[in-house]
Amino acid sequence: MIIFPAIDIKDGRCVRLYQGDYAQVTTYADDPVEVAQRFQAAGASWLHTVDLDGAAQGFPVNAELIGRICASTDLHVEVGGGMRSLAHIEQLLSLGVERVILGTAALTDRALLQEALARWGERIAVGLDARDGLVAISGWRETSRTEATVLASELAVLGVQRFIYTDIARDGTLVGPNFAALRAMQRASESALIASGGVSKQDDLIELARLGVEGAIVGKAIYTGDVDLARAIREIERQS
Repeated sequence: MIIFPAIDIKDGRCVRLYQGDYAQVTTYADDPVEVAQRFQAAGASWLHTVDLDGAAQGFPVNAELIGRICASTDLHVEVGGGMRSLAHIEQLLSLGVERVILGTAALTDRALLQEALARWGERIAVGLDARDGLVAISGWRETSRTEATVLASELAVLGVQRFIYTDIARDGTLVGPNFAALRAMQRASESALIASGGVSKQDDLIELARLGVEGAIVGKAIYTGDVDLARAIREIERQS
């Protein structure tokens, strides 16, 4: 199982939100590039990055900063937040990003998703961020009436090979992942699944590895010291 340390960017800084609430933000570092380099030194091979400003505004806001992360590390970088057009996707990929995550666009613009899949295939992932099982969009500020599992089934048929599932109620809370929801996602499609939201300790990562997800995103728990990234990579990623 791949462990994805997470960097959420807001106003150029490395932050975490509580349950996706832009009014409940904690700043952990002023320089996301330095944080990414620290993650690489701990042994990370991938980095999960969210452009929070982009998610709220509907276009990439921190692209230049994300490009500097790519140029300053050897990490495989996946990015979500504000990707609402083919030009947005192409912009990030041209900066060295390995994988672009579509969220809102996957629900609201099926034609865009299909064209992106046709052009870039596995370099396109879909982020399904759910509140009570329903997909949230526009930087989590709106909740649709679409069930995440139903959408996953539909999009897998279109060729989506990888989903990133976030339980918003658990994100930034350190209360543990929503294992039941993750199992439901696994039943909904055979596409690869990356789990996000709630990881609070190494045992959570061990349980996620047993569940069989492809990867686990860890944010706040790394910054608080509840998860030792180097140890987790050594004992889970490289042993599983």
